Amino acid sequence: MEYALVKVIHILSSTLLFGTGLGSAYYKWMADRSGDISTIASTNRIVVLADWMFTTPTVIIQPLSGFWLVKILGYPLDQLWIVLTIGLYLIAGCCWLPVVWLQIRMRDLAAEANNLNQELPRQYHRYARIWFWLGVPAFIAMTIVFGLMVFKPTI
Repeated sequence: MEYALVKVIHILSSTLLFGTGLGSAYYKWMADRSGDISTIASTNRIVVLADWMFTTPTVIIQPLSGFWLVKILGYPLDQLWIVLTIGLYLIAGCCWLPVVWLQIRMRDLAAEANNLNQELPRQYHRYARIWFWLGVPAFIAMTIVFGLMVFKPTI
């Protein structure tokens, strides 16, 4: 029973982590493309909230439940697929941390522009580009992590 419960927690957490990240990125990107300051401000506020409510807890749950499963199943931590999974997860995390800061800054800049009925400042667009390009390696890394967790290749 312990294995099944931890596996369900791990799968649900990974799905929530990946889905929230991809969904938030899509909605934020589409809002930015709309050019509507009110929509951009509202979407940025919701994206930051979603990060705190869903992404942050799952970022913590994933390694805890993953290591718990490795222990239950008796896999040695030096198996290449486990080492690669940990490394790619860390790469995604290194991309995510600045993304969180950028999202908070973009939320604040968009809210200010909306409140003052002004255009978005140049800094917002600069942050949005950096935010987008940090998302690319994070998305690729997490996609590979999913494959490694499912197939557990002996490479």
